[in-house]
This record gives sequence, structure tokens and C-alpha cells, in this order.
Amino acid sequence: MLVDPKLEALIARLQAQSKAQESATPAYFQSRAAAGRTDFSVMDAEDHAHFADKLVALEVDKAEFCYGLCRAIGARRMVELGTSFGVSTLYLAAAVRDNGGGVVIGAEHEPAKAKAARANFAEAGLAAFIDLREGDLRETLRDLSGPIDFALFDIWTPMALPALELIFPHLRPGAVLCADNTAQPRTRAGYADYFAFIAAPAHGLRTMTLHRAVRGHGPGRTRRLDPGTRNRRGLVQGPGWQPAVSEPMGTMSVAA
Repeated sequence: MLVDPKLEALIARLQAQSKAQESATPAYFQSRAAAGRTDFSVMDAEDHAHFADKLVALEVDKAEFCYGLCRAIGARRMVELGTSFGVSTLYLAAAVRDNGGGVVIGAEHEPAKAKAARANFAEAGLAAFIDLREGDLRETLRDLSGPIDFALFDIWTPMALPALELIFPHLRPGAVLCADNTAQPRTRAGYADYFAFIAAPAHGLRTMTLHRAVRGHGPGRTRRLDPGTRNRRGLVQGPGWQPAVSEPMGTMSVAA
């Protein structure tokens, strides 16, 4: 989609690194719960230590969706909440570049991650399109200016509303907000105040849940049917046909 072999190679390497780290996080939280921790709404020192080297990259399909969406709406001024190592930032910066120029304003709390992200931006040749702000976003984003075309929320959920409150006054009509991982029970509860804000009629935001197709085997997943088998409605499926099955992956809000 990016039509940039150098950038695609860098992203593939970073996505592979992120994928290799994924299993460590559920195991970490299970061990903390087993040790008696019940409140995960605020990151403590151990959490910060665990995530210090974790990319937690936005999945490829989500990142490509954001790139395509930003190209379609001509986004040239964006905000990304939760930059981490900057994988999704690279997609957004590529969209800004391909739209003729602009800026992605990133927010990252962890100094080590911000340093790694800046190295990735330089390697990709996209640093000129990125303004990475390091520290507490409640301070680093206070001087935002608009119009903002797009914002991506991929952040510890207690920070979602403070970020939205800073961004909202600068949204242009038709601006798009995308929030990741809003459907899982644990994260949805964490997003409660964010959802209350975007649902308030006075804010004029129109929101929908985004889904992605699910393929393969496993709980909640569809099975590839053999040629000529009949589904429950008696219809014959041809070779390689799959029923339409999806899973929620986040929300998208459009400013009036």
C-alpha cells in the first residue's frame, strides 16, 4: 500500500519484532494478578519497566486502514496518542508526505521509546513530517493548534479522555478520530469516560465500531468450506468461499 520499499522493509522488521514480544504481556499481567494485584487502571513502576522495550505496534491491517483513510480525507495535520517505537507513526507520516506535506504530532511518555522512535523516523526518511513530544501529554499537547484532520488513540486508556479534551477544540469539520482496542471488556471499561464524551450530543461526533474480517480456525473464527458444501441456508459455496465473519477492532468518530 505504501509503495515505498525502504519504508515497507523497515516496518516489516519492526512489526516482526513487535509480534515476537506479544506473548510476554499476557503472561506478565497474569503473574501480577496471581500476586494479588486487582487494579490495572494506572501503570505502576513494574508496568513501565515491562513495557520499556515493547513495541506494541498497531497491527498492519489497522495501520494500513489509517494510512488509506488519511490519504482519502487529505489529512495534513494529525495527532497520535501513544507513539511507542513509532511504527504507526510511520504510516501516518507517509500519508502526510503523500498528501503534499504537513505534520504528525506524536505523544510518548517513555524517554527510551521516544529515542527509539526518532531513530526509526530518521531511518525512514520521514523525520521532517513528525513532531514527537516527549513527556506527559497533558502538558506536551497544551499548545496544540488546528485545524486537526485526524487523531489516533493507541494509549493507556486513562489518558484517552485528557488527550481528547485537548484535541477536540482544534478538530476541523469532518476530522476523524480512531481509537484502538475499544471493544475488549477490560479496555472498554477503561474507555468509559472517552465514550461518554464522544456520545454527548453537544460534541457533534458521529461514531461507529470498526470490524475486521476473521479467517482461520479457532474460537469465534470461521472454517474454510470445501467446494460444493452447503451452508445453513442451503446455498452452495464455491472453492475458497468463506462466510463473512468479523471481530471489532476499534471505533471511528467523525466531527460535525
